[in-house]
Amino acid sequence: MCMEPLSPLWSAAVLLLLWVPGSQPGKCPKMCVCDNVQLTVACISKNLTAVPPTIDEITVKVDLRGNNMQELPRGAFSHMPYLTHMSLQRCNIRTLREGAFRGLGRLVFLNLANNNIEIIYQESFDGLSSLKQLLVDHNRLEEIQPGAFTQLGFLNLLSLTHNQLVYLPNMVFQGLQNIKLLRLSHNSLNNLDMEAFAGLFTLTRVNLDHNELQFFPTESMSRLSEVTRLDLSYNPITYLGEEVVSMGKLTHLALDHMSLQEISNTAVLRSPHLTHLDLSYNQLRVLQPLAAGSPRVKRLNLAGNPIYCSCYLRPLREWALQERVHLGGTCGGPAHLSGENLEAVQPVNFRCQSQEAMLKAEQEELRRFVPPTTPPPKVKCPANCDCMAETNHSTCENRGHNKVPRGFPPDTHLLDLRSNHFHYIPTNSFPGMTEVVSLHLQRCKIHDLEAGAFAGMKSLMYLYMSENSLTALSPEAFKGLPQLTYLHLEKNQFTQFPRGAFKLLPGLLALHLENNGISKLEAGILTGAERLRGLYLNSNAINTISPQAFDPSADLETLHLGDNKLKEIPSKALSNAKSLSELHLSGNSIRWLEAEAFRPTTLKHLYLNNMGLEKMSSRSLAGLGSGLRSLFLEGNQLEDVPDLNPLTGLEVINLADNPLLCDCTLLPLRKWVEKVNLKVRATCGHPPEVRGRRVKDVHVFKSCPGERPGPPRLRVPRPPKLVEVRSPHAAKAKKRQLSNSKKERSTTRRKSA
Repeated sequence: MCMEPLSPLWSAAVLLLLWVPGSQPGKCPKMCVCDNVQLTVACISKNLTAVPPTIDEITVKVDLRGNNMQELPRGAFSHMPYLTHMSLQRCNIRTLREGAFRGLGRLVFLNLANNNIEIIYQESFDGLSSLKQLLVDHNRLEEIQPGAFTQLGFLNLLSLTHNQLVYLPNMVFQGLQNIKLLRLSHNSLNNLDMEAFAGLFTLTRVNLDHNELQFFPTESMSRLSEVTRLDLSYNPITYLGEEVVSMGKLTHLALDHMSLQEISNTAVLRSPHLTHLDLSYNQLRVLQPLAAGSPRVKRLNLAGNPIYCSCYLRPLREWALQERVHLGGTCGGPAHLSGENLEAVQPVNFRCQSQEAMLKAEQEELRRFVPPTTPPPKVKCPANCDCMAETNHSTCENRGHNKVPRGFPPDTHLLDLRSNHFHYIPTNSFPGMTEVVSLHLQRCKIHDLEAGAFAGMKSLMYLYMSENSLTALSPEAFKGLPQLTYLHLEKNQFTQFPRGAFKLLPGLLALHLENNGISKLEAGILTGAERLRGLYLNSNAINTISPQAFDPSADLETLHLGDNKLKEIPSKALSNAKSLSELHLSGNSIRWLEAEAFRPTTLKHLYLNNMGLEKMSSRSLAGLGSGLRSLFLEGNQLEDVPDLNPLTGLEVINLADNPLLCDCTLLPLRKWVEKVNLKVRATCGHPPEVRGRRVKDVHVFKSCPGERPGPPRLRVPRPPKLVEVRSPHAAKAKKRQLSNSKKERSTTRRKSA
């Protein structure tokens, strides 16, 4: 059922109730802020344990962020039937009882991010017949019961990122008849049933990046007849076989930052509309041209691959020239072409060595990649565990083990040991596990890792050790993990950065240390992690950062420092992070931004929301220039902002929930808002007569110096009267002419008589 707008009669009744002298609006709950004109209620971070029962029935927007509700019982919001928007982030919600939202037939937006929800029950969202956007990011979601979304027929966006989903069963999204965007990034998905996406006939975009898929899910994806964009980056897929990508309307396919070593030239043959294919940051040395009949790809990104520019690559270069395909990337060899852009090398320069040298090189390659001819001996699965040969997955999750089991199949790729009671991991705990790519050790009460605990796990790329009791790490804790790329240590008990623990991890790209107790970042903490690109330190107790803290990691692109105890921008440390493009500082108590606070000009995304920020130097954003794409400043105490005109590359900006002073000092912002085609979300906080109104809509700026008045009313000018100017002689001649004319008329009349 579509949500209908309030009738004019009802709207008039509401306004009359609010305006007529003596009328009483509904009682505002204690510790909440109520706006009886906008019909909104905000009870943010008030430690509420339940939904306030006295919220007015006619409320349309309610913000309950930052409370402690833990459980939403059946009918928790039944006394607010006119709600359209609801925010429930960071409320420590663990359970959504069936029917918790029943009665909210007008709700269009629901945000449940940053809670502890583990299961979505069959009727958890019952009654939300008009819902269009549902956000359940950053929870602990492990299970979605069949039929959980059958009531959400009008949902356009479903976001389930940063959860713990491992498996998607058949028909899990049944009922989403109008879904456009589905986000499943940052889970642990390794298995998708054939009909997992069945019935999603309107879905156009899917994000499955940062999961643990070992193979391209052909059967699941082929059901998505309308999808145009698919992101599968950061999955440990090593090979794309013949015609594996079969998606009729797919135009953009992201397969970057995976483990691809080989791709069939017919891999995308059955996706006829594909134009953009991203294969960057894989392990590809050679790539053949797409087979005849394949889609007309316009852009093929091979950046970050060890491409060997020999005669074997010449067909690809000739094909790219003939089909006018833009090739991204550089040569990784031979030495005289190393670092050259692929498009800068002409086909004639893709040469090979002598036949003898070529045969020798081929034999070396075969020795590297051809598996042994004799199959490895079969090994039984350890007791109280499950081993699935068809998917190479083994699991002993939540089985009460107090020692790491042994005897897993040697070809295991994913090993799931979470929620056991190991307490410590001794040396050489995983013998024979050379093929494991992903290892789960979350919630195992681990407080110690002995040196060489993971020795021999030479293929391990993903290691999850979050929610344990680690306080320190031995310098050799990760010895024997040359391929480790993603390391999760969030929600442990570190009070100091585990310095020196990463010197044996040359391939580490992402390090997660959120929700610990780290208080300072000293020089040299990242020694050994020279290739690190993402460092995540949200929700620690960091108050000091050395200027040399990030020096060893010259490729650092993403830095999360939100919700710490910083009092100022760590400008000196940031100035040494030459590649930084995304910086999160939200939730720190930073009141002032000094001039040139963000010296690296490479920043593209800057998050400064909810810091209590009161003042920004006029040059605080100097140096960012056209490179900055998004700027978040909402939820601060700013009365004005510096000149934003130099930020010509902005695509997203948010100034909401700042008490902006709408007088002449804010005139530059007003002019900038009118000029750009962006949703700025800037509203006045002062003076009282314009409070809550958009900066773009108020007229107090018309009287400011330098502000042009409105255009004048256009009037059509009357033509001027023509005045004949005569000389005295001309006047006398004219007089004689008139006199003679009269005499002639008189003579004519007498003759006729």
